Amino acid sequence: MSATYRALASVVMLIGFYVVALLQLAAVAALGVWLFSHTSGLVTGKLLLPLVVALGAVGVGLWKAIRTKNEPAPGLILDERAAPWLWATVRELATAVGTRAPDEIRLVPEVNAAVGEQSRLLGLIGGRRTLYVGLPLLQAMRIDQLRSVLAHELGHYSGRHTRLGGVAYRGRLAIGETIERISPRNPIGWVFKQYAKLYLLVDNAASRRQELEADRASVQIAGHQAAASALRTLPALDAAWRFYETRYVDPGWSVGLAPDDFFGGFGHLLQARRDEIDELRENAPEGPASRWDTHPPIGARVAAMDQIPPVHVTPDDRPAWTLLADVVGAGRALQSLIVAHGSRRLLPWPEFIAESIAAGVQQRADRIYRAVGRFTGTPEPGLPTVLDLVRAGRLGEFAEQFFTNATRREAAAAFAGPMETLLDNAAVRSGRAYWQLSWSEPARLVGRSGEPWDLAEIAKLAVAPETLDVALARLAELGVDVRQSTVVQARASARNADLIAALANIKIDGREHDVYVLDNGLVLVPDPGKAHEGEKRLKEVLSATPVAEVASRNPFLPYEEIRSVEVTKRVPLKAAITLHDGRTVQVQELMASEFLEKHSRDTLLRVFEQIND
Repeated sequence: MSATYRALASVVMLIGFYVVALLQLAAVAALGVWLFSHTSGLVTGKLLLPLVVALGAVGVGLWKAIRTKNEPAPGLILDERAAPWLWATVRELATAVGTRAPDEIRLVPEVNAAVGEQSRLLGLIGGRRTLYVGLPLLQAMRIDQLRSVLAHELGHYSGRHTRLGGVAYRGRLAIGETIERISPRNPIGWVFKQYAKLYLLVDNAASRRQELEADRASVQIAGHQAAASALRTLPALDAAWRFYETRYVDPGWSVGLAPDDFFGGFGHLLQARRDEIDELRENAPEGPASRWDTHPPIGARVAAMDQIPPVHVTPDDRPAWTLLADVVGAGRALQSLIVAHGSRRLLPWPEFIAESIAAGVQQRADRIYRAVGRFTGTPEPGLPTVLDLVRAGRLGEFAEQFFTNATRREAAAAFAGPMETLLDNAAVRSGRAYWQLSWSEPARLVGRSGEPWDLAEIAKLAVAPETLDVALARLAELGVDVRQSTVVQARASARNADLIAALANIKIDGREHDVYVLDNGLVLVPDPGKAHEGEKRLKEVLSATPVAEVASRNPFLPYEEIRSVEVTKRVPLKAAITLHDGRTVQVQELMASEFLEKHSRDTLLRVFEQIND
């Protein structure tokens, strides 16, 4: 029933979208006739042009939606040899739910499973079916849990939910394309945005009903326990995947490295942290229901499952990855197909972790070395520069900038933390230690024979003049050469920086610029172009070019080079930036200034406040 409802809703709502467009076209035509009879043709053209442009966007959106093919998502196609038991399971489950088995199974890199169908004639004729199975699910779930997930997805087929997927997809695409092409200041744009919200409310409500229908198939085939535990496992796995990417993959990825077994690493993490993941599953918070969601909350889905008559199913706690002939080989094949390494060096996990953490430590050390270079005027600062300040009794004076609420004596003592970073860097660059991979805890610094190294005590000795020589002697015993730790990146760059705001047509020292506000500095693009196209220009640049590349082509002002900012007027913004080298940069917002989003000015003001704190 829900499939029929969604089909009807999708078609009617999509038709309604263009009926609204035609009504507005008629209104614009009537307005045009009235204006032409009461004003000049030039005035009529100026007033009607934005409205005509908006309606033209409707046609473009429809044309793109019609021409777009609902092709299968990228993934590794699993044939019978690669997944004989998975194929057997899927065919068995398809028969059980009363539907035709998919034509292909694709392995994908998401913590998810899904189905698709390339239907024709608005879903009246079925088409090629594709089942998508996330490799992380196979790595983490038991066979009975995966059977529950697969039965749910195949239930979408038996409920005919995928037949009209193409209609719903094209409806969303057409409306999205239209909204994107209409300026937010255009009055017609407001009407279409309100209709788009209505369309999503109707379509999402139908989607939630379909999910509950598919859950029924899951329970009837796999049983209550497997179905409920599989549902509760998904958010825990999603959190584990984000943790894996953030803590293990991203640090090396950002410095030009890549692991040679991307998905195998996640499998190791799952084994090493199983207790933590189980705890996440049991204690996962229940989010509130929202009418904008395409799926009901997990708690509501589990409660609905409890209303289904119980079915006896024998548990199967074997790991789901055994349904593949070679899970490691499948992961490597998926990586070669999906993961774009670019020019990154592929390394085995131990070397990948060792080099990526060493690079991160060097970056943190560089920030300290650049600061000490500014403080002392040393062109090529390093650990010896910092140690000279310790010996001269000036470490506290230098460290005050890192611990603003501390006295000089307190700042010097607190600098033991940053000093440990510098000593770790010196140990690695001296070839005496390396960072050892662990899947169950953070990587640790170890000596060449694998023995743990902890330089925290030596760092405490190294921040006081009276114990500095003792620290140096202990470092020498370990074979650590402090001269090896020097600055590598002499000036901060926008590499790996995130965009937080952008402003167009801002005067910088009397010359118009576009300003991209990053989390570590400002990108200043001189003479950017026409003033009235500022917001459009910002969006086009950011959609076509990574912000780090924009920074590499234009002046970049790191926040660490700014001593203070004097804001003389908040709206329109007027400020003077003073740099550590004594130069000043004047910033002035103009009447023609435009923002990437409405809070961009406020974001920049917050950045200025943080610099002054």
